[in-house]
Amino acid sequence: MRIGELAALIGVSTRTVRYYHQHGVLPEPPRLANGYREYGMRDAIALARVRRLVELGLSLEEARDVIADDRSRQLPELLAEIDADLARQEHEIRARRARLAEVLERAETGTLGPDDTASPDLLAFLRAVDLPASKAAAWDRDLLVLMDSVATEGDRERAFAMFGSLAADPEVAARGHEFYRRLDALADASPDDPRVAPLAAMLADYSVEHVLTHTGPHGWEPGAVEPFLDGLAPAQAEVVRQAMRLIARR
Repeated sequence: MRIGELAALIGVSTRTVRYYHQHGVLPEPPRLANGYREYGMRDAIALARVRRLVELGLSLEEARDVIADDRSRQLPELLAEIDADLARQEHEIRARRARLAEVLERAETGTLGPDDTASPDLLAFLRAVDLPASKAAAWDRDLLVLMDSVATEGDRERAFAMFGSLAADPEVAARGHEFYRRLDALADASPDDPRVAPLAAMLADYSVEHVLTHTGPHGWEPGAVEPFLDGLAPAQAEVVRQAMRLIARR
């Protein structure tokens, strides 16, 4: 295959293929006498694997290591693994369609509620946890809905198991309610309010103690939180920024 044929087969652009070559993620194939790259089945498998690994959240460096290991494996073994991966995807699609059918039925009967588009895991968690009537808690709830919509099934199950265990601990839950109360109190404050730094330290301590012990700080980037701060007042957003920087230093 030529590069355009390979890209079309896997569903990516030729620019993406060249980008993977430049970063050493996808090995360069041999070239013909006219200088064109010539791709084969193993190259197609490698490109499909790279795309899937990147979609799952691996960095290009991590994907490169996986692909390097694949080069030494037998082709039937790789094909069997891809077939198993496709079977898992089919299972996820069937589960999503079944959930969508439930939502559509409620929409048609006029009984669709604001949380009914969430996953069963999130709905069960929201029923079990006692979130206070707080704008800060509502912002946190929106983040949960976003996470719920983009996470894989396995990541979602692990996340809600962790959140459920935290909510079931009265002391931990009380700390969460206290944080919401203090964050709400900053609704009309300026970012340089003296209450910001202590509350940021509280959030950082809580996250390190109860959240990162389960998830790990992999790829932690303080600036990545910026798009999610629109729903907060300036002082409240500054609390989250400072907390993220504190966490990153640890």
